[in-house]
Amino acid sequence: MTFQITVQPSGHQFDCEAGETVLGAALRAGIGLPYGCKNGACGSCKGKIVAGSVEHKAHQQRALSEDEAGAGFSLFCCATTTADLVIEAREVAGSSDYPIRKMPARVAKLDKVAPDVIVMSLQLPANEALAYRAGQYIEFMLKDGKRRSYSMANAPSTLDAPLQVHIRYMAGGTFTEHVFNTMKERDILRFEGPLGTFFLREDSVKPIVLLASGTGFAPVKALVEHLLHLKSKRPVTLYWGGRRPLDLYMNELCEQWAAIVPNFRYVPVVSHALPEDHWSGRTGFVHAAVMHDLPDLSGYQVYACGAPVVVDSARRDYVQKCKLPADEFFADAFTTEADLAQP
Repeated sequence: MTFQITVQPSGHQFDCEAGETVLGAALRAGIGLPYGCKNGACGSCKGKIVAGSVEHKAHQQRALSEDEAGAGFSLFCCATTTADLVIEAREVAGSSDYPIRKMPARVAKLDKVAPDVIVMSLQLPANEALAYRAGQYIEFMLKDGKRRSYSMANAPSTLDAPLQVHIRYMAGGTFTEHVFNTMKERDILRFEGPLGTFFLREDSVKPIVLLASGTGFAPVKALVEHLLHLKSKRPVTLYWGGRRPLDLYMNELCEQWAAIVPNFRYVPVVSHALPEDHWSGRTGFVHAAVMHDLPDLSGYQVYACGAPVVVDSARRDYVQKCKLPADEFFADAFTTEADLAQP
């Protein structure tokens, strides 16, 4: 059976098949609902059911609490329906401008930039290009049918060079064990993309805070390169956090940006430096450093990427304590298989 879903306030409508998720049907129809992980872990696709009802597949309570579900909210990436629906969601303009494609790519280079981080460069087929927005991600399609998501780390304007992704080693991880231990240059991978609604809102002139933890720097790097390509004059402050200085694996690049780019400021933050690190910079949690420097975020946009705990803490504290408008917080929480396995 086919059911009709109406989105408020836009009035856009699309069909949803029995057993299909609301988000899946929206993407198929080219409707720009916000989303991130597509696995019920990040909460980016959260919206409200105005009329009708849904059933949810397995998801994390952190992404949709019982109180939120009781108030009519839903995770559209996990929600299925057996009747027509009216939903309330903020659509993302431009998210469906580029077609989602399945493509092969050859591993051009594996560059180990930190003990647990590899920059993988991918060469696309001759005369092929992937159209995407800086900040979006691709999903590698593994042989067992599983998928792994990684953000593009370079802006679309740099695609005369290979496509890059930043991969952090996860002990026991099916894909990362392969990347770090057995993958070789010239191996062939298949991926699908572009995906996600994390990208620069170019219709704003507000100053920007970029918040990254660990390899959450990858899409942030793409955003900075895109801003440079646009010759944007918007003030930008990048806060990049890691446990130890080695986690800031492209620190010199960020320092170069700060030295040559007008209106660009870089604040590295380390939370668990050891004496042998000789770290003399900012310490503590990276999202708290933003609050210390910018207690009033009412006139800003924030783009946050990295571990779910960092993204969730930033979203909560910036809105509740720093007056950031909730609709000016854009995020991409990097969920792992371990995150998805939590209740």
